[in-house]
Amino acid sequence: MIGKIKHFNFKSLLILNTFAIVITSYFFNNFILLGVYLLFFFISSITVKNGLNIIKKLNLLQTIRNEGPANHFKKSDTPTMGGIFMIIPFLIFLLIISINLNSLKLFLLLLTGFGFFITGFLDDYISIKNKKNTGLKTKEKFILQSIISIIFIFLAYEKNLINPLILVSDSWGINMNIFILPVSFLVLVGISNSVNLTDGLDGLAAGCSGIVFCGLGTEILMKEQQELFVFSILCYSMSGICLGFLKYNRYPAKIFMGDTGSLSIGAILGSIALLTNSIFTLSIFSGIFIIESLSVMIQVGFFKITKKLFHKGKRIFLMAPLHHHFELKGVKEQKIVENFWKINMLLVILGIVLKINL
Repeated sequence: MIGKIKHFNFKSLLILNTFAIVITSYFFNNFILLGVYLLFFFISSITVKNGLNIIKKLNLLQTIRNEGPANHFKKSDTPTMGGIFMIIPFLIFLLIISINLNSLKLFLLLLTGFGFFITGFLDDYISIKNKKNTGLKTKEKFILQSIISIIFIFLAYEKNLINPLILVSDSWGINMNIFILPVSFLVLVGISNSVNLTDGLDGLAAGCSGIVFCGLGTEILMKEQQELFVFSILCYSMSGICLGFLKYNRYPAKIFMGDTGSLSIGAILGSIALLTNSIFTLSIFSGIFIIESLSVMIQVGFFKITKKLFHKGKRIFLMAPLHHHFELKGVKEQKIVENFWKINMLLVILGIVLKINL
């Protein structure tokens, strides 16, 4: 069905994503899910629309890196740091719920989301101030991400909030024992940076994130654990937020989310997956993010190896991440984004089917 849609644009994605949540709400007989999703879609749409004017007044504009595709220079001076108007409403909502439920899990999620939000904010602000597409140095960013992730992981592990048994299905899983600590670190930092790398085309990261949050919220519901219901609510709220932002971020983008948004989105996904034991399913849902990240690792690794062997570095892709490779192959930006959305939806369907049948 998805493959037959010739023009799979923002409206198509919004309709299908909303339809999936309607069906889920009906199946689980709980329309709070749909209500939260729609509420935050409209909140995001309003905050981003008004935030766009604020960003323009503050002159917070994107600088395009010289190494990127030449056709991206026309995107220079596009308002950025739009992630502020995505993440702050979510963090406020999370803070209110955390206080009302007095839940350590939710406080840890709040702490981690806020930490990655500040990291992304600093990266974007320094980039704009220096008028370069590089803010924090790679090591500086990694150190900050590592500190936040280690605090989250050890507090959660000490309080038995992270399960060493990674569930593949309801009946069996993989017992990681103490190795759950490095795995958790890889999930948290890896997904955060993967979403960040994916955020290179108009609407790509926002659209895929909206789809993944929708799938993760549904998968958590399928666990039928009452104490995890709140995490489904949070996932659907983030799905609405991402699609509300996408309204202004689709091609041609009027605003970019920046690292403020992408790093936070990845951290929220990773944290929720760890706290709900949804690591296996998230790894399927996040296939686009993972492939994008792997394409960079493969490109860099292959270049370094061939440079040592032949004194001249060679490349596998025309450019990494993978979406830039397709751009340089002549595929239109909108088509790349739409096809990646379709693939992401199929990955979510695959993850749900595996969850049911395994």
